[in-house]
Amino acid sequence: MGGPDAGFAGPKARPARRTVGAGWHAWPVDETGPFGRALLVSGPESLLAERAVNDFVARARAERPDAAVTRVEAGQLDAGSLAEAAGGSLFASATVLVVTELADLPAELSDQLVALAADPGEDLALVLAHPGGVKGKAVLDRLRKLRVQAEEYPAIKPWELPQFVVSEVRRQQGRTDLATAGVLVEAVGTDTRSLAAAVRQLLDDSPDRVLTEASVRRYFGGRAEVTSFAVADDVLSGRADGALGKLRWALSTGVAPVLVTSALSSNLRSLGKYLDGRDARLRDPDLARAVGVPPWKLKDLARLSRDWQPRGVAEAIQAVAVADAQVKGAASDAGFALERLVLTVIGYRGRDRR
Repeated sequence: MGGPDAGFAGPKARPARRTVGAGWHAWPVDETGPFGRALLVSGPESLLAERAVNDFVARARAERPDAAVTRVEAGQLDAGSLAEAAGGSLFASATVLVVTELADLPAELSDQLVALAADPGEDLALVLAHPGGVKGKAVLDRLRKLRVQAEEYPAIKPWELPQFVVSEVRRQQGRTDLATAGVLVEAVGTDTRSLAAAVRQLLDDSPDRVLTEASVRRYFGGRAEVTSFAVADDVLSGRADGALGKLRWALSTGVAPVLVTSALSSNLRSLGKYLDGRDARLRDPDLARAVGVPPWKLKDLARLSRDWQPRGVAEAIQAVAVADAQVKGAASDAGFALERLVLTVIGYRGRDRR
């Protein structure tokens, strides 16, 4: 398996099962032939999981161009259709079978599928994809016990997203740095597909294929300056006029009210965790991991922490929870509820209410 960014050096030997987390960019290309074996791809990070599946299929097609490729959802299979899909056709001597949504596999097919994975036969390249979670875990555990090759793609943590962007830029033959990657994450959000698409767009429009802060702000500046997180930053910084102005503009341009409460809740919780952990004498990377933010975000939290106390943060979080229920239907005017929330949260800043 090449993984999402196969150009980086890594260990020479490869385990039968590996978790692709913060080091998804650091694994070598797997040179094992795809036929006669099964690959198990699991985890909720669907972009990277799909790339792993597609890479396996592409290598199988490159090895045997005449192979028939069949993609099926596990929930739509029965004993006959599974046997038929794995058995090839009259027109192809080899088969690449991709079974997705493994969590939905009918229980009565577990034995048949496990037996197929244990011995696919030399003319079958088998890929099994599970989205993660507890559903279908029994068959997942049985497949792992077979020692089939397994790739796990857990959800990328918030503090890993800038590194993901850097890796994505390199994957697309471009260059950037972590600071610029952080700006892109702030502008586009945490969805990896959106980030990958933004990287592609920016690099395609860059003659030297260098992603810079200037290019990010030029393309995504409107989104970066008037987003729910920008409103939240003004609120936590005590800038009432700026927060109210950005809030009204954001709502007028279609930003969902629930995104504002979500951003406020996220920022307040990060600030609360920072206040709890800043005296633990942790290194910045460890503190960032404990807080759940990328390391470059610690400067913002340190700045905000000068004007916030733990009790004030806790009461602000409670106020956000109330407003969140209001904008989801409990209040007739979501805009008014959010404006009142802005002023309420700012009122908790700078004092420890006891």
